[in-house]
Amino acid sequence: MAVYSWNTALALVAGDAVVWKPSENAVLAALGAQSLLARAAAEVGAPEGLVPVLVGGRDIGDAMVRDERVALVSATGSVRMGREVGPVVAERFGRVLLELGGNNGAIVVSSADIDLALRGVVFAAAGTAGQRCTTLRRLIVHESIADDFVDKIVAAYKTLSIGSPTEDGVLVGPLVNAGSYDAMQAALKQAESEGGTVLCGGERVLNEDRPDAHYVEPAVVRMPAQTSVMESETFAPILYVVVTYSDLDEALEIHNGVPQGLSSAIFTSELAESEKFLSRSDCASPTSTSAPRVRRSVGLRWREERPAAAANPAPTRVKAYMRQATNTVNYSGELPLPRGWSSCEGHLSDG
Repeated sequence: MAVYSWNTALALVAGDAVVWKPSENAVLAALGAQSLLARAAAEVGAPEGLVPVLVGGRDIGDAMVRDERVALVSATGSVRMGREVGPVVAERFGRVLLELGGNNGAIVVSSADIDLALRGVVFAAAGTAGQRCTTLRRLIVHESIADDFVDKIVAAYKTLSIGSPTEDGVLVGPLVNAGSYDAMQAALKQAESEGGTVLCGGERVLNEDRPDAHYVEPAVVRMPAQTSVMESETFAPILYVVVTYSDLDEALEIHNGVPQGLSSAIFTSELAESEKFLSRSDCASPTSTSAPRVRRSVGLRWREERPAAAANPAPTRVKAYMRQATNTVNYSGELPLPRGWSSCEGHLSDG
């Protein structure tokens, strides 16, 4: 089994050996993870060479995708990558698990717990500098609370500490490379050309100790409608506040109006609103996690030539007509923040 992504742990839990190739932009992180994995394997007496890592360029990934000995290719990356990998694996009747882009939305209704929603929105949008498949990118807010809530988000953004993630108290680290910074700037310019207003952020933050790093202020952009810039994912910390809504059906139409469908969220105190969202949101995992979802974001392919399928094919085949959904409902009224973000909860309560 070969894994073209970070899903190594899932493969090991399933009892498979894994050959994995990290992105060329994350080699050191991959080698660090490999070192920890090797140590853990040794402690439990696992066979040597169970999870080799291959470091290199596109040619290595291409060889893994085409090799018929690789029963399943699990690939995480862009939609473009998925369109290239999928047909190659399908041609040799292999299996493929594609985790592609996300363009995740959240709805904030008039009955929402504003303090909880503020903490959730700011962390989901600005955490990891927007470089997470489940990063919150689109926010749809009820017209009765929109102006005040957006002001609170902007005020909270101005308190976020930006710098090296190895330093205590830093909440927002750098973009992965210059290309990500350029893509962010291009998206902000396009948003403005489509009638948007950058309320805060977007500026590069220079660091004397790391002059080549691309630190950037997370941006909040107020949009008059869900325009074309919002139909694609920019892997950077840009939160688009979509045109406000008056009816939940309208909000759901805006929310579902993009090609991607990885994760979604609603902030509400009304059970009926949450149930409507769960049944109609064309996404199914909360924006603060990374559970998979089927749409352009995640694609699954499997074969039926298994003994279980031959004996009773209906349960296997029916999955082809379904979408997997993972739903999490928070009834507690509490939303603890991870990785040091709890230190700024005061700022994320009153804005």
